[in-house]
Amino acid sequence: MALLADAGHNLSDVAGLVLAWGGTLAVKIRPNARHTYGWKRATILAAFANAFLLLMAIGALVWEAVGRLLSPDPLAAAQGITIMVVASIGIGINTATALLFMRGGSKDLNIRGAFLHMAADALVSAGVVVAGALTLWMGWAWLDPVVSLAIAAVILIGTWSLFRQSLHLLFDGVPDSVDPVAVRALLAGLPGVTRVHDLHIWATGTSHVTLTAHLVMPEGTPGDAFLKDATEKLHDDFEITHVTLQVVQIPFMRACDEYAGDGDHV
Repeated sequence: MALLADAGHNLSDVAGLVLAWGGTLAVKIRPNARHTYGWKRATILAAFANAFLLLMAIGALVWEAVGRLLSPDPLAAAQGITIMVVASIGIGINTATALLFMRGGSKDLNIRGAFLHMAADALVSAGVVVAGALTLWMGWAWLDPVVSLAIAAVILIGTWSLFRQSLHLLFDGVPDSVDPVAVRALLAGLPGVTRVHDLHIWATGTSHVTLTAHLVMPEGTPGDAFLKDATEKLHDDFEITHVTLQVVQIPFMRACDEYAGDGDHV
Protein backbone atom coordinates (compact mmCIF):
# COMPACT_ATOMS: atom_id res chain seq x y z
CA MET A 1 0.00 0.00 0.00
CA ALA A 2 2.83 2.39 0.86
CA LEU A 3 4.37 1.81 -2.58
CA LEU A 4 1.05 2.48 -4.33
CA ALA A 5 0.58 5.59 -2.21
CA ASP A 6 4.07 6.74 -3.21
CA ALA A 7 3.23 6.21 -6.90
CA GLY A 8 -0.02 8.14 -6.54
CA HIS A 9 1.77 10.95 -4.80
CA ASN A 10 4.34 11.08 -7.60
CA LEU A 11 1.51 11.38 -10.09
CA SER A 12 0.11 14.33 -8.16
CA ASP A 13 3.58 15.90 -8.29
CA VAL A 14 3.56 15.79 -12.07
CA ALA A 15 0.41 17.88 -11.97
CA GLY A 16 2.01 20.11 -9.33
CA LEU A 17 5.06 20.77 -11.47
CA VAL A 18 2.87 21.57 -14.44
CA LEU A 19 0.98 24.08 -12.28
CA ALA A 20 4.20 25.68 -11.00
CA TRP A 21 5.59 25.87 -14.53
CA GLY A 22 2.36 27.37 -15.83
CA GLY A 23 2.36 29.98 -13.07
CA THR A 24 5.93 30.96 -13.87
CA LEU A 25 5.10 31.35 -17.56
CA ALA A 26 2.03 33.44 -16.73
CA VAL A 27 4.22 36.01 -14.96
CA LYS A 28 5.91 36.76 -18.29
CA ILE A 29 2.64 37.76 -19.99
CA ARG A 30 2.68 41.52 -20.41
CA PRO A 31 -0.03 43.63 -18.73
CA ASN A 32 -2.75 45.13 -20.91
CA ALA A 33 -5.68 47.52 -20.57
CA ARG A 34 -7.88 44.77 -19.11
CA HIS A 35 -5.23 43.16 -16.88
CA THR A 36 -3.19 46.09 -15.66
CA TYR A 37 -1.16 43.98 -13.22
CA GLY A 38 -0.61 41.22 -15.74
CA TRP A 39 -1.03 37.58 -14.73
CA LYS A 40 1.32 37.44 -11.73
CA ARG A 41 -1.44 36.11 -9.47
CA ALA A 42 -1.25 32.84 -11.40
CA THR A 43 1.79 31.97 -9.26
CA ILE A 44 -0.37 32.28 -6.11
CA LEU A 45 -3.06 30.11 -7.69
CA ALA A 46 -0.42 27.53 -8.62
CA ALA A 47 0.91 27.44 -5.04
CA PHE A 48 -2.63 27.03 -3.70
CA ALA A 49 -3.41 24.25 -6.17
CA ASN A 50 -0.14 22.51 -5.25
CA ALA A 51 -1.07 22.55 -1.56
CA PHE A 52 -4.61 21.42 -2.31
CA LEU A 53 -3.36 18.47 -4.37
CA LEU A 54 -1.05 17.42 -1.54
CA LEU A 55 -3.89 17.60 0.98
CA MET A 56 -6.05 15.46 -1.29
CA ALA A 57 -3.24 12.91 -1.64
CA ILE A 58 -2.79 12.84 2.13
CA GLY A 59 -6.51 12.24 2.62
CA ALA A 60 -6.50 9.30 0.20
CA LEU A 61 -3.38 7.88 1.86
CA VAL A 62 -4.88 8.06 5.36
CA TRP A 63 -8.14 6.49 4.18
CA GLU A 64 -6.35 3.52 2.62
CA ALA A 65 -3.95 3.12 5.54
CA VAL A 66 -6.77 2.93 8.07
CA GLY A 67 -8.48 0.33 5.89
CA ARG A 68 -5.30 -1.76 5.81
CA LEU A 69 -4.92 -1.51 9.57
CA LEU A 70 -8.41 -2.90 10.01
CA SER A 71 -7.78 -5.62 7.42
CA PRO A 72 -4.01 -6.38 7.19
CA ASP A 73 -2.65 -7.83 3.93
CA PRO A 74 -0.87 -11.14 4.69
CA LEU A 75 1.09 -10.93 1.40
CA ALA A 76 2.79 -7.65 2.32
CA ALA A 77 5.59 -9.39 4.21
CA ALA A 78 6.70 -11.24 1.06
CA GLN A 79 6.99 -8.07 -1.03
CA GLY A 80 9.66 -6.26 0.98
CA ILE A 81 12.46 -6.43 -1.62
CA THR A 82 10.26 -5.16 -4.46
CA ILE A 83 9.03 -2.32 -2.26
CA MET A 84 12.58 -1.32 -1.27
CA VAL A 85 14.00 -1.34 -4.81
CA VAL A 86 11.22 0.69 -6.39
CA ALA A 87 11.07 3.17 -3.52
CA SER A 88 14.86 3.67 -3.60
CA ILE A 89 14.64 4.72 -7.23
CA GLY A 90 11.97 7.20 -6.19
CA ILE A 91 14.23 8.67 -3.51
CA GLY A 92 16.96 9.44 -6.03
CA ILE A 93 14.66 11.04 -8.59
CA ASN A 94 12.65 13.10 -6.10
CA THR A 95 15.71 14.32 -4.18
CA ALA A 96 17.45 15.46 -7.35
CA THR A 97 14.32 17.30 -8.49
CA ALA A 98 13.78 18.93 -5.08
CA LEU A 99 17.35 20.28 -5.11
CA LEU A 100 16.59 22.11 -8.35
CA PHE A 101 13.84 24.08 -6.60
CA MET A 102 15.45 24.51 -3.17
CA ARG A 103 17.36 27.69 -3.92
CA GLY A 104 14.38 29.78 -5.04
CA GLY A 105 11.89 28.37 -2.55
CA SER A 106 12.70 30.82 0.25
CA LYS A 107 11.42 33.86 -1.67
CA ASP A 108 8.83 32.56 -4.12
CA LEU A 109 5.78 30.72 -2.78
CA ASN A 110 5.14 29.07 -6.14
CA ILE A 111 8.67 27.60 -6.27
CA ARG A 112 8.35 26.64 -2.63
CA GLY A 113 5.22 24.68 -3.49
CA ALA A 114 7.09 22.73 -6.16
CA PHE A 115 10.00 22.13 -3.77
CA LEU A 116 7.69 20.84 -1.03
CA HIS A 117 6.07 18.49 -3.50
CA MET A 118 9.40 16.96 -4.46
CA ALA A 119 10.80 16.89 -0.92
CA ALA A 120 7.61 15.24 0.33
CA ASP A 121 7.92 12.58 -2.35
CA ALA A 122 11.51 11.83 -1.34
CA LEU A 123 10.37 11.53 2.28
CA VAL A 124 7.53 9.21 1.32
CA SER A 125 9.91 7.01 -0.66
CA ALA A 126 12.37 6.87 2.24
CA GLY A 127 9.61 5.81 4.58
CA VAL A 128 8.53 3.13 2.13
CA VAL A 129 12.09 1.73 2.02
CA VAL A 130 12.22 1.52 5.82
CA ALA A 131 8.80 -0.11 5.95
CA GLY A 132 9.81 -2.62 3.27
CA ALA A 133 13.01 -3.54 5.13
CA LEU A 134 11.32 -4.04 8.48
CA THR A 135 8.41 -5.91 6.93
CA LEU A 136 10.81 -8.25 5.15
CA TRP A 137 12.89 -8.73 8.29
CA MET A 138 10.18 -9.03 10.95
CA GLY A 139 7.15 -10.02 8.88
CA TRP A 140 5.10 -7.15 10.28
CA ALA A 141 2.22 -6.70 7.83
CA TRP A 142 0.74 -3.93 9.98
CA LEU A 143 3.89 -1.78 9.59
CA ASP A 144 3.03 -0.79 6.01
CA PRO A 145 -0.12 1.23 6.89
CA VAL A 146 1.40 2.59 10.11
CA VAL A 147 4.39 4.05 8.24
CA SER A 148 2.00 5.46 5.65
CA LEU A 149 0.06 7.29 8.38
CA ALA A 150 3.29 8.67 9.88
CA ILE A 151 4.43 9.94 6.48
CA ALA A 152 1.02 11.55 5.90
CA ALA A 153 1.34 13.42 9.21
CA VAL A 154 4.80 14.75 8.34
CA ILE A 155 3.68 15.91 4.90
CA LEU A 156 0.59 17.57 6.38
CA ILE A 157 2.71 19.70 8.73
CA GLY A 158 4.73 21.10 5.82
CA THR A 159 1.80 21.44 3.45
CA TRP A 160 -0.53 23.26 5.83
CA SER A 161 1.74 26.31 5.95
CA LEU A 162 1.81 26.51 2.14
CA PHE A 163 -1.98 26.12 1.98
CA ARG A 164 -2.55 28.80 4.61
CA GLN A 165 -0.16 31.31 3.05
CA SER A 166 -1.43 30.87 -0.51
CA LEU A 167 -5.07 31.17 0.63
CA HIS A 168 -4.12 34.29 2.61
CA LEU A 169 -2.56 35.87 -0.49
CA LEU A 170 -5.53 34.93 -2.68
CA PHE A 171 -7.68 37.13 -0.44
CA ASP A 172 -5.23 40.04 -0.71
CA GLY A 173 -3.68 39.50 2.71
CA VAL A 174 -0.43 41.22 3.62
CA PRO A 175 2.45 38.82 2.78
CA ASP A 176 4.18 37.29 5.81
CA SER A 177 7.47 38.86 4.70
CA VAL A 178 6.08 42.38 5.22
CA ASP A 179 5.37 43.96 8.62
CA PRO A 180 2.47 46.39 8.03
CA VAL A 181 3.12 48.19 11.33
CA ALA A 182 6.73 48.84 10.34
CA VAL A 183 5.63 50.01 6.88
CA ARG A 184 3.20 52.49 8.41
CA ALA A 185 5.88 53.73 10.80
CA LEU A 186 8.32 54.27 7.93
CA LEU A 187 5.78 56.29 5.94
CA ALA A 188 4.62 58.25 8.97
CA GLY A 189 8.25 59.15 9.75
CA LEU A 190 8.86 60.77 6.38
CA PRO A 191 9.48 64.55 6.53
CA GLY A 192 6.23 66.53 6.44
CA VAL A 193 3.90 63.54 6.85
CA THR A 194 1.38 63.99 9.66
CA ARG A 195 -0.71 60.92 8.96
CA VAL A 196 -0.82 57.79 6.77
CA HIS A 197 -4.27 57.19 5.37
CA ASP A 198 -5.85 54.33 3.42
CA LEU A 199 -2.77 52.07 3.46
CA HIS A 200 -3.07 48.82 1.50
CA ILE A 201 -0.46 46.09 1.05
CA TRP A 202 -1.09 42.96 -0.98
CA ALA A 203 0.60 40.50 -3.33
CA THR A 204 -0.01 40.50 -7.06
CA GLY A 205 2.22 37.40 -7.30
CA THR A 206 4.27 35.16 -5.04
CA SER A 207 7.30 37.44 -5.44
CA HIS A 208 5.55 40.75 -6.23
CA VAL A 209 4.23 42.98 -3.42
CA THR A 210 2.16 46.09 -4.08
CA LEU A 211 1.43 49.07 -1.83
CA THR A 212 -0.88 52.07 -2.09
CA ALA A 213 -1.31 54.82 0.51
CA HIS A 214 -2.37 58.39 1.04
CA LEU A 215 0.19 60.58 2.81
CA VAL A 216 -1.39 63.51 4.63
CA MET A 217 1.00 66.46 4.20
CA PRO A 218 -0.52 69.87 5.15
CA GLU A 219 2.30 71.70 3.39
CA GLY A 220 1.42 70.08 0.07
CA THR A 221 3.30 67.95 -2.44
CA PRO A 222 7.07 67.97 -1.76
CA GLY A 223 8.07 66.88 -5.28
CA ASP A 224 9.26 63.80 -7.17
CA ALA A 225 12.50 63.43 -5.20
CA PHE A 226 10.50 62.83 -2.00
CA LEU A 227 8.33 60.17 -3.65
CA LYS A 228 11.34 58.50 -5.25
CA ASP A 229 13.13 58.31 -1.89
CA ALA A 230 10.05 56.84 -0.17
CA THR A 231 9.63 54.26 -2.93
CA GLU A 232 13.27 53.18 -2.69
CA LYS A 233 13.05 52.84 1.11
CA LEU A 234 9.97 50.62 0.82
CA HIS A 235 11.74 48.45 -1.74
CA ASP A 236 15.00 48.20 0.19
CA ASP A 237 13.42 47.55 3.61
CA PHE A 238 10.42 45.41 2.66
CA GLU A 239 11.00 44.30 -0.97
CA ILE A 240 7.79 46.02 -2.04
CA THR A 241 8.05 46.07 -5.81
CA HIS A 242 5.15 48.35 -6.82
CA VAL A 243 4.43 51.52 -4.84
CA THR A 244 1.75 54.14 -5.41
CA LEU A 245 1.73 57.11 -3.01
CA GLN A 246 -0.81 59.93 -3.13
CA VAL A 247 -0.05 63.15 -1.27
CA VAL A 248 -3.08 65.01 0.15
CA GLN A 249 -3.36 68.01 2.44
CA ILE A 250 -6.66 66.81 3.92
CA PRO A 251 -7.95 63.18 3.68
CA PHE A 252 -10.94 63.17 1.33
CA MET A 253 -11.58 59.42 0.97
CA ARG A 254 -12.96 57.01 3.53
CA ALA A 255 -10.67 54.10 4.38
CA CYS A 256 -12.01 50.76 3.16
CA ASP A 257 -12.66 49.36 6.62
CA GLU A 258 -14.82 52.34 7.52
CA TYR A 259 -17.44 50.89 5.20
CA ALA A 260 -17.36 47.70 7.31
CA GLY A 261 -18.21 49.79 10.37
CA ASP A 262 -15.21 49.08 12.61
CA GLY A 263 -13.95 52.64 12.41
CA ASP A 264 -10.19 52.05 12.21
CA HIS A 265 -8.35 53.62 9.33
CA VAL A 266 -6.15 51.19 7.44
